Amino acid sequence: MNLFKIIRQRLVAKLILTVGLVFLLFVSIWAYFNINYQKEKAMQNIVGATDRLTTTIRLGTHYAMMLNSRDDINQIITNIGRLPEIKNIRIYNKSGEIKFSNSPSEVDLPTNIKAEACDICHRSDPPHSELALNERTRIFNDPAGYRLLGIITPIRNESGCSGECHVHPEGKKILGALDVVVSLQETDKEILIAQRSIIGLAFFVFLPTSVIILVFVLTFVNRPIKKLIEGTRLIARGDYSGSVEIDQEDEIGQLAVAIHQMNHKIAQKQTALNQQRDEYMDLFQRVPCLITVQDRSFKLLRYNREFADMFDPKPGGHCYEAYKGHSKKCESCPVEKTFADGKSYSTEETGVDKDGSIKHWIVRSSPIFDKKGKVVAAMEISHDITQRRLLEVELEQSEIKYHAIFNNIPNPVFVLDINTLEILNSNKRAATVYGYDDDEINGRSFLDLFKGDEIDYYAFKIWTSSIINRAKHICKDGKELYVNIRISPSEYSGHEVLLLTTSDVTKRLDAEQQLIQASKMATLGEMATGVAHELNQPLSVIKTASSFLVKKIERQQPIQEDILGTMLGKIDGNVDRAAKIINHMRQFARKSDIEMEKIDVTTVIENAFEIFSQQLKVRGIEIVRDFTRNLPKINADPARLEQVFINLLLNARDAIEEHCAQHPSEIVEKRISLKTTHAKNYVSVQVCDTGIGIPKNILDKIFEPFYTTKEVGKGTGLGLSISYGIVKDCGGDIVATSNREQGTCFRIKFPAISK
Repeated sequence: MNLFKIIRQRLVAKLILTVGLVFLLFVSIWAYFNINYQKEKAMQNIVGATDRLTTTIRLGTHYAMMLNSRDDINQIITNIGRLPEIKNIRIYNKSGEIKFSNSPSEVDLPTNIKAEACDICHRSDPPHSELALNERTRIFNDPAGYRLLGIITPIRNESGCSGECHVHPEGKKILGALDVVVSLQETDKEILIAQRSIIGLAFFVFLPTSVIILVFVLTFVNRPIKKLIEGTRLIARGDYSGSVEIDQEDEIGQLAVAIHQMNHKIAQKQTALNQQRDEYMDLFQRVPCLITVQDRSFKLLRYNREFADMFDPKPGGHCYEAYKGHSKKCESCPVEKTFADGKSYSTEETGVDKDGSIKHWIVRSSPIFDKKGKVVAAMEISHDITQRRLLEVELEQSEIKYHAIFNNIPNPVFVLDINTLEILNSNKRAATVYGYDDDEINGRSFLDLFKGDEIDYYAFKIWTSSIINRAKHICKDGKELYVNIRISPSEYSGHEVLLLTTSDVTKRLDAEQQLIQASKMATLGEMATGVAHELNQPLSVIKTASSFLVKKIERQQPIQEDILGTMLGKIDGNVDRAAKIINHMRQFARKSDIEMEKIDVTTVIENAFEIFSQQLKVRGIEIVRDFTRNLPKINADPARLEQVFINLLLNARDAIEEHCAQHPSEIVEKRISLKTTHAKNYVSVQVCDTGIGIPKNILDKIFEPFYTTKEVGKGTGLGLSISYGIVKDCGGDIVATSNREQGTCFRIKFPAISK
């Protein structure tokens, strides 16, 4: 049994056994065929010799038979029969009687015609007359135990045997038979010796050859293979430090080199694999979420550090015991579903931390398969969303609160699609102010609230501006509102939107208009003397011309046509001048709606200066103009902007006169400078005077309502405040600085309209 186990488990034993058996088989086959060949050769020789002996006896007795000399025949047979190899020599007649024999006792004895010697020819009827040598040959055993070879040869009736002296008829072919039996005892001994020699030779060839093969296999196969096995076992145990040293250049040596290279490669791969395994193990332990590996009974096979620190699980415990302190699995378990169909599932779970606090997790399960594709375990990853859940609750409460705030904001609030300006949402105040129901105002375009000819302009302003002042909106009932619009980009339901708030400034504008109108009236009151002087000059011309004409008519003096034409032209021109001044005053004093239009700021300045030109000239105030030609136009209300420049001119006049009053003994330069410039996308206007100036500590207060530097009774404190509001409504800016020489400079900047 052990030998069979050794043969089955060892390659060398298999190799030796296989080679030995194959070699033994071939040697045995060679010996078998060689022995058979030698036997056949020996038998052929003995048969041939016996057949030749038979022929010799037949020929030797032929002459004696022809002479019918029985003594000679007996003598020949007796002499030949004395040979040691000759066992029997018999001559049978046709009836089977032994007529001649080397044993005299057998003569004339009858034999069975079907006996062994005679049966060769008499097995058929009629008997065979022609037989081959092998058919006439028989081998049988002697009672003494050795073999005998018998050859029977027919004696034919020849032409010399039939005649006058012989009794055999001529038609008889066979007269008898000669049977020679020789002993094979010596031959068998020689064959046995030859057989043993061949077997011995085969054994001699087999044994040394087998020993040589054994030594060769043990030396060049078994020993290297043992080294290879030991080396591979070291590799299998993870020991890559050793090497297989085989000093051979054959296939085994090449195999050793290959194993050594494989060892080196495996060592490199194993090092990288160990490093990667350590990295993944470290990652597994450091992942900032809960990771467990569970079997079908929900036992914890593995878990990471986060899970261990949070729950302190018991070895071999169940997940539901660690997570929630339950005694049985959860009703809806994603791990159970994963084991059922091999798919991933996720759910949201709530449990208790080891400190007793409530925790919320998003749980996701994933199957782990073996090589056959069977689910053998499940990985469960849990991400702590407690803070998010708390934030969601707070966010929900905050949304409720801010939704209430959104709906209760006193101003209309709109949420617009950033591309189409469609109203996605609005608060309740929007529906109240514009007279629409919630389902009517939401879903329509915000541009529907503007007049048709202003839609494109305000669409561009909404996309490019953050503030739109004094825009005109149309309510559902057709009522017009003036609103200020504040625009800011925001996000709504994951989309970029525009958040708009509108403030109804209609009443404020009415109040401002009334205040501006009152300021105009006050300005007109201050301008009364100057206007009277402006009108006095054309009236004087008209009076002089008309008096001249009246005197000519009273005296009935002829009036030359050219003089009459000149006088009437003067009267007509000055009447137009007076009418223009009166119309300008009337337009300035008229209360008008706010109408923004494209204007030339130089024209507005000239119109404002025209009212004061004569008055300033009378007071000795010099006007210096520095206007840039071809200024870009600006967007403004010309009537309101004219009031700004009138206020600035009045303030410049008063500042210069106050400076003169404070320095009566000095020669004071009286000058107002008007300058327009264009830089980049702005049009600038500068109004500077050489008056008393404004202290630096109050420069930032002069635009506040009811703040004035004039004496009591000489100013309301609204002029600059109103001017500031008008400039801001035009999208511009106004600042006051000290003049480098003397007095104050007001610098106004308006956005230019692109051509």
